[in-house]
Amino acid sequence: MRRTRRSWFLVTALVAAAVLAFGPAGARTEAKEDQAPGRKLAQNAVMAPGGRWTTVDHSKLEALQKDFAGPEEVTAACLSCHTQAADQIHHTIHWTWICDNCGDGANMGKYGKTINNFCIAVPSNEPRCTSCHIGYGWKDKNFDFKANTRIDCLVCHDTTHTYEKYPAGAGNPVKEPTVFPESGKTYLPPDYKKIVGKVGKPDRINCGTCHFYGGGGDAVKHGDLDSSMAMPKKSLDVHMDAEGQNFTCQRCHTTKNHQIAGRLYTTPAAPERISLTEADLASKIACESCHSATPHKTDVKSNDHTDKVACQACHIPRFARIIPTKMVWDWSTAGQKNAEGKPFKKDGPLGKPIYDSKKGDFVWEKNVVPEYRWFNGAMSHGLVTDVIDPSGVVSLNQPVGSPDDPKSRIMPFKVHRGKQPYDTVQKTLVIPNLFGGKDSDAYWAKYDWKKAIAAGMAYVDLPFSGEFGFVSTQFYYPTTHMVAPREQVVRCEECHSTSGRLKDLPGVYIPGRDVSASVTGVGFAASALALAGVLGHGALRFVSRKKREKRS
Repeated sequence: MRRTRRSWFLVTALVAAAVLAFGPAGARTEAKEDQAPGRKLAQNAVMAPGGRWTTVDHSKLEALQKDFAGPEEVTAACLSCHTQAADQIHHTIHWTWICDNCGDGANMGKYGKTINNFCIAVPSNEPRCTSCHIGYGWKDKNFDFKANTRIDCLVCHDTTHTYEKYPAGAGNPVKEPTVFPESGKTYLPPDYKKIVGKVGKPDRINCGTCHFYGGGGDAVKHGDLDSSMAMPKKSLDVHMDAEGQNFTCQRCHTTKNHQIAGRLYTTPAAPERISLTEADLASKIACESCHSATPHKTDVKSNDHTDKVACQACHIPRFARIIPTKMVWDWSTAGQKNAEGKPFKKDGPLGKPIYDSKKGDFVWEKNVVPEYRWFNGAMSHGLVTDVIDPSGVVSLNQPVGSPDDPKSRIMPFKVHRGKQPYDTVQKTLVIPNLFGGKDSDAYWAKYDWKKAIAAGMAYVDLPFSGEFGFVSTQFYYPTTHMVAPREQVVRCEECHSTSGRLKDLPGVYIPGRDVSASVTGVGFAASALALAGVLGHGALRFVSRKKREKRS
């Protein structure tokens, strides 16, 4: 397993950055900030989408006054003014799908050797997967990552929300009306002149174009990110409430030089390191950046929890509260045909498909209670080359942390479970070629797992014994969105009870579990030890709090 780390000690730096960027949390919205007293707007200032003032009306720029033959011409026009943008984009994980400052700089990321239990892997399946890439034409491993005009500016900066890529077009929009067979939807060529005249900063819909639909559909991958978050009400998310604070994604996922904060692939912080690189700072997000480590003004007891409990654990009681999310994906049942000998789909009670011949069986759930793990900000990731134990459940990634780790906190997760193919001889996971034409060995072309796995592994230059089976896997996603109103916060007894949310989590005091009803013999000893642990932990928190007060 390879480990990557998001360190909690960056909170102090983030607090300072947040104050400089936004002022006191909740003091004003972005629109009001731009209209703050003392700031004089230029006479030609215009209101851009999202309530931001700008002095540029792109519809009047000479470079954009033309009929564009294709998207690459749009990019060339953009770069004629934004001269540094291409170089910045080329150094982002959104462009390479590789974290170049993680591990050996080649394996961490969607296009490395990490693997998941949704669509399994990108290599050999590029034309389908890269419909969510910020570039044009990534159809195979020969894609030119240095080409400036391959950058897709519009997918992030279109504010008309009319720009679309074709789902199986290697990141390209269509040149003529084209029907996508899986959905029956007709995709139309974009009106480039109209779109470029209204480009602006990305909004939630721009980000959601990919992040709401990751894994092949709405709410498939993330339980806390789906299309309901495009214009949410306060009951769904207090920060992104479209009629309230109306946070854009960038309010937390701060951006500099096109580097966007929030990725999980980060460099482990060595003890001897004193200063942080720009890449380190660009990757971090913490609630404390705005709310501090003592956010509860009158509830001292709740503030005592913040050194061991992540804010999300209490303030995101459930995820997938409006749209069901996929919780199980079983590839082992794929390939079945109907009475006519054709692939088919079957919908379930939540209005989502529970079987697809191309992908197997699914389980969807709504209003899901998260699972909780100790988490110090690091995620260990398995690679396709790792030897696995197929007799149990294989964790494709794993939150790192423990109750003894002072940097660890109790964090909520969506745990996606599945079954996927592996090499039964070498005991390694495999990358199958799923997407391809009729003449290929892709699984969706011939429904032959052996041929599909052989093709995919050959594509990435990895061995395959020719023998395969299916292994149970799990994949962890931290739950950080869908922050509920304070009235819906997780109550004390929901965690501190023998049947509560944390009943199986070590290092947590559970009445009736950690203090025996008997006060004699072994029961008395167990009770004393448990009580000593609780008192000791409380004393440590007391000392920690005193130190904070002394420093302040």
